[in-house]
Formats: sequence, C-alpha cells, structure tokens
Amino acid sequence: MTLMGSMPLGSAQAASASTRTAYVGCRTTKERNARGKGIGVYRVTPSGWTQIQLVEGLDNPSFLALDRTGRFLYALHGDLSDISAYAIHGGDGTLTLLNRQSTGGKNPVHLVPDPSNRFMVVANYATGSLATLPILSDGQLGPVVDLAQLPGTPGPHKSQQQSAHPHDVPYDRQGRFMVVPDKGLDKVFTYRVDPANGRLIAGPAVKSREGAGPRHADFHPSLPLTYVVNELDSTVTTYRYDPQTGSLQPLQIVSTLPDSYTGDNTGAEIAVAPSGRHLFVSNRGHDTIATIAIDVSTGLLSPKSWVESRGKGPRFFALDPDGTQLYAANENSDTVIGFKIDPSDGRLTPSGMEVCTGSPVCVVFGSNA
Repeated sequence: MTLMGSMPLGSAQAASASTRTAYVGCRTTKERNARGKGIGVYRVTPSGWTQIQLVEGLDNPSFLALDRTGRFLYALHGDLSDISAYAIHGGDGTLTLLNRQSTGGKNPVHLVPDPSNRFMVVANYATGSLATLPILSDGQLGPVVDLAQLPGTPGPHKSQQQSAHPHDVPYDRQGRFMVVPDKGLDKVFTYRVDPANGRLIAGPAVKSREGAGPRHADFHPSLPLTYVVNELDSTVTTYRYDPQTGSLQPLQIVSTLPDSYTGDNTGAEIAVAPSGRHLFVSNRGHDTIATIAIDVSTGLLSPKSWVESRGKGPRFFALDPDGTQLYAANENSDTVIGFKIDPSDGRLTPSGMEVCTGSPVCVVFGSNA
C-alpha cells in the first residue's frame, strides 16, 4: 500500500489537535472483481494519512457508520446479509470485533443509527427492505426487530429496476424522519423509528421521474429542502421538505453533467456543504465531482464546475468534519484522493493527498485522536 503525503506517527503534527481517524471500507470479493483487503484505519493529519490498522478477512465491508457516541463502528457486508459491530479504542481509533448479525435481507448498502442511538437502521438493496436492529449497551447488535418491505411498481430499466432497491437512509436535520431513495421503484420514501421498540413507521412517499433511479440524499443545513441524486439519469432533484410530516414536494431537477458530455454515466454520491451554498455530486463514467451552487434564498440549484476525480468510478466521497476537504473514493482505480474546497464558490482543487487502497467504497471520520 502506498501512502502519498503521509508522515510518521510520532511526529509533532500527528499529535496536534487536528489529528483525526478515518475508516475506509473496501470491496474484497472476486465476484465484484475487487482488490480490497478489508477496513483500513488511518490517522489523518494536515500532512496526510497514515494507516495504523487493516482489518482483514472480511467480505465487502462497504458502507460504514459510527454510533452517535462515536465509540462503535458498524460495517455492512455488501452482497451478503450481514452487519458487523466494532469497538473503537479511544487511544488510537483502532477496531476490535464485537459481533455480527443478519440484516434480514440481501446486499445491505446503507445504515444509520436512529436519534435515540438504540437502533441501527439498514437498507437491504437486493431484497427491497428496511431493517432495524437493537444497539446494545456494549455496542453489540441484537437480532432484527422489524423488517419493512418497500411497496411500489418497478421502474422501466430492465436490469437495474426489477424490484425495490432502497439505497440510502439518512435522517433529516431534526432527527425525526429518514428519507429513503429507492432506485428500483423510482420513489423516495420517508420513515420513522419508534424509539421504544424499533418499529418502522412509514411516512409519505413521492414519485421521481420515471427511470431516474433515486440513489442518495442530503438535507440543506438551514432551509427546508432535500436534495436527491438520481443514479440512472444523472440528475439531482430538489424537494421542498416538511419536517413535521416528512412530505416531499419536487421543485427542480438539474443534470449532474456538463452540457457537452454525451457519454455514459451514473450518479453516485451527494453531500451539501455545511455553508449551504453549494453541494457536490460524484459522476461515474464522466469520473468527476460536480460542484452545484445553491441559491441562498430559494435553495434552487445551478451546476457550476466539474473536477476530475483523478481516478475511475468515484462511487463515494466524504467531506471532512470541518467541511474544508473532500475525499473521493475511486472504486475502480483503487485510490482515495483529497481536494481542497474553496469556501466562496465550492470549487475543488487537488490537495496532493492520495491513498492507494483496493476498491474503496466508503470513508467515515471518527473523532479527534
């Protein structure tokens, strides 16, 4: 493994207050033509990333999430039916396996702890369901307590929309509803979790454009708006969001691509900047990260710029906790690339940071080390 811009662990910079821990989930199986080894644990300093642990022997530890205390990490095993729980050591952020549970479905792709931190919610992509599992006091997960099948008619895409395919379960800023984009049904659902028993309670749902394939969502930090990246037609939809009812009203749809691009592409990740003045979207095919401006009064979108992800297939990217850096995970070229974010207009500039690791698909930041 090559780490460009990294530094020895004992340096003064690594001990500084800006030191953080990053966890990188990587696909590992031959069926995915993957080259990853497991979950990489990195110490992040202003000078770069240094790997301090590699958790090996795992099948596709793809999407990762921390619990709300930051003491435990959870990893979904893509293409399988499992989730693993890990304790995070406070001294250095390294991981120890606690237990593993079934998610009650096939190919879990996204997860989030509910606001009470009593239940983990999982989206089972292949079998079209949401599951809740109890988070025990020691960080272990209990067996599934509720399983909700998402209803609807599949979209027109013959291979990608044969059934329900929930792909994301982010909570709104108030911690009341989850928004659940479903790529297979061309719908965006909302759900709540009963904190007493983990039961999933359905809210309103809204249809997307036919064949759009809603994939991931994020919320504006101050305006009542939700933004959804649509995987199959490479667009972003702006929805007016009612945090009291969970209802979504479509307002606008824009392309994630420049007008001059006529090749194949799928939209992947989306994130709104903490300032609320722009959002970012990754394009697989065009292999770029797009910066899209957000009107500060209306919340409507205007695509502004594109920067090459400096790799192939940017399935995922993450903003650092300060919102000053973006890290693109290029699944098909085995790199995580760092970019500086211009606070005025959201333009991205390569920072020179590069981590080489097989088939990266998720990056999560822990607390300061």
